[in-house]
Amino acid sequence: MLPKDPVILLSYINTQLRDFYHSYDELCEGLQIDGNEVKEKLKNIGYEYQETINQFR
Repeated sequence: MLPKDPVILLSYINTQLRDFYHSYDELCEGLQIDGNEVKEKLKNIGYEYQETINQFR
């Protein structure tokens, strides 16, 4: 289950990307989550996925 709070979600997703997944698509598949929904939640707080660094910034 993903955190509901967007700031905590940001921290959780970036930690997962750093420690376990080489791409956002791999994370979404591994966690079985809707990647567009997560991207939208994080975009609402000013963060977008940066593929070159594999993080939301």
